[in-house]
Amino acid sequence: MVCFDLTDEQKQLKELAYNFSKNEIRPKSRYYDETAEYPWEVLKKAWEVGLMNPHIPEEYGGAGLGVFDSCLIAEEIAWGCTGIGTAMEANTLAQTPVIVAGNDEQKRKYLQPMTEELMMAAYCVTEPGAGSDVAGIKTKAVKYGDEYVINGSKMWITNAAVASWYFVLAYTDPDKKHKGISAFIVPKDTPGIQVGKKEMNMGQRCSDTRGITFTDVKVSSKNLLGKEGDGFKIAMSAFDHTRPIVSSAAVGLARAAMEHAIKYSQERTTFGKLIARHQAVNFMIADMAKDIEAARLLVWKAAYLIDKGIRNTKEASMAKAFAADTAMRVATDAVQIFGGYGYSKEYPVEKLMRDAKIFQIYEGTSQIQRLIIAKEIFERS
Repeated sequence: MVCFDLTDEQKQLKELAYNFSKNEIRPKSRYYDETAEYPWEVLKKAWEVGLMNPHIPEEYGGAGLGVFDSCLIAEEIAWGCTGIGTAMEANTLAQTPVIVAGNDEQKRKYLQPMTEELMMAAYCVTEPGAGSDVAGIKTKAVKYGDEYVINGSKMWITNAAVASWYFVLAYTDPDKKHKGISAFIVPKDTPGIQVGKKEMNMGQRCSDTRGITFTDVKVSSKNLLGKEGDGFKIAMSAFDHTRPIVSSAAVGLARAAMEHAIKYSQERTTFGKLIARHQAVNFMIADMAKDIEAARLLVWKAAYLIDKGIRNTKEASMAKAFAADTAMRVATDAVQIFGGYGYSKEYPVEKLMRDAKIFQIYEGTSQIQRLIIAKEIFERS
């Protein structure tokens, strides 16, 4: 039997996230967008009420929530501000490979402290010349005794300057292509790490995005996740967990844009009647509503499958592509409904349109998601 009802606990979790977003995030979202400051104050409050790191297993001090529950949180937080939401969810992206592939010692050393105090982490995969093509990275890790020496550069790394540690992909055997990529946990204070300037992005401006250079960075072999050559597999496995969450954030942004559009359309009049009464406008809002509902259902299915231990690669990519494209389309249409006011920073939809674009780019572009979907259809059917 198929059921879309949330449990009482899930309803309470959703309400907690919504109220936090309404009271703590929305009132400050414009400030953080304009100043591009990192939202430490908001993150500290989110950590205190249990909205940070909810997926860390209970044995390491976390709540042990599944992907589905994390999606419920992400949608509500993104409804408030996806810039702040991305700063929060960057932890999820960095921690998931450790949850999926780390040993007990690694989890106790790097995950458990994050439940004891507010700490951030970062996922270091993208490079100046390699984004969606993970196998195209150039960073290398050479083993000397019980240590690996890492050299290379990463780019567009969220939480780069504020993280306590990084999840890093590097080649240990370039001749093996993607099977020669290994994964490491690298403490930020390790000598040889240089963090670049903050990138002034078009949207989600308060998230900390920078380049990182690794020059002869020595890391203990104890910081290797899994075995040599497991890096690519670990990174892709992590995406199956995190893409539904990012997709849920896109749904939250789209929902916010639609709500603003509905409210404005019931206030503005043209040709003697509310613009909500014009078919050209109410058809746009109808399309928003149906696409947001469809995107959420795709997200929920992808999350449900991975929580049940069922492979969800195709569904996660479907959710990511559809939700990201929906967020961009809904935000753009919301600006259109606002007309000239929508193009002004004085009104909320301008920010939402800028924030939406990155969903079609990070954690795999919308084009890459389509490649994955097609591959799953033709190679696994």
